[in-house]
Amino acid sequence: MDYWSPSFSDDEFKKLVLRMNPPRVTVDNTSDKKTTLIKVDSANKRGSLLEVVQVLSDLNLIIKRAYISSDGEWFMDVFHVTDRYGKKLSEDNVADRIQQSLGQRGSRSFRSLERSVGVQSAAEHTTIELTGRDRPGLLSEIFAVLADHKCNVVASEVWTHNSRMASVVYITDEESRLAITDPERLANIRQLMLYVLKGDRDLWGANTAVSVGSTHTGRRLHQMMYADRDYDKDDTDCVSVDNRKPLVTVERCADKGYTVVTLRCPDRPKLLFDAVCTLTDMQFVVYHATIIAEGPDAYQEYYIRHMDGYPISSEAERQRVIHCLEAAIKRRTSTVQTHDPNAN
Repeated sequence: MDYWSPSFSDDEFKKLVLRMNPPRVTVDNTSDKKTTLIKVDSANKRGSLLEVVQVLSDLNLIIKRAYISSDGEWFMDVFHVTDRYGKKLSEDNVADRIQQSLGQRGSRSFRSLERSVGVQSAAEHTTIELTGRDRPGLLSEIFAVLADHKCNVVASEVWTHNSRMASVVYITDEESRLAITDPERLANIRQLMLYVLKGDRDLWGANTAVSVGSTHTGRRLHQMMYADRDYDKDDTDCVSVDNRKPLVTVERCADKGYTVVTLRCPDRPKLLFDAVCTLTDMQFVVYHATIIAEGPDAYQEYYIRHMDGYPISSEAERQRVIHCLEAAIKRRTSTVQTHDPNAN
């Protein structure tokens, strides 16, 4: 086949380039005294940066510094990382693990939750997504409904922010320990969950969804709270873990045609993932970025454009980006609850 013939579409050609240039990962434990350098380079595609950051986050690596460039058809990321204890990586197969994860889109989405609580594979559980107004006793009512309907809660995570709640719950049938697939039973559970979420105050804002399969929990929770517009509500509690409000600025870099987003706040695990996830889901492309988090505070700088190649052009959108990034930081530092069935 002539690759440049009209029958060979741009999308097919991009897929061919990706197959011919799979991600390459190298691990350098000698160049820096305190951190391990992880270098990732590959043909560029939408979401490449988020995929890499997601894998590092799922491996519980702490990113001390990062330099990101994806202008053009190629991307190259350099991450200075440690393990959760601040030590260099000692695993010889970390490069293989990262490369394998990047090469298996979709199969890694439940990986971090599987490691933490030992859940079954994606085909053996049902996913329930819940959003609504937070209130005392809500979780108890949700789990009571599941118990009454003979559901076993394999794992769950709950985020609250600005009086809103989002939760992803993974369940199986209590007796078979397999995914619940009966449409009538699932519809009944979903309807009862909706009643619980609405209560007497959230008649229009509550929402539920049920599916058989998996999702990346952290990214899905961000998407759910973003769709619920938690960033657009009273944000008086948008402060960091040490009571300092995140400092987010959005400015135009006129000579280069970018919008420059900077973020300063106390550092914490998964902060980079939360920021990149938010920008990606807001349909922005990160062309260049610098991340520094070697002390108690983190500094992140992103050069972004819309997917159509244009920078942010309105004050309203500039403010929305600021509010959304502030909310993304606060969601994980607000009340976060997890359920581990193996805990004592």
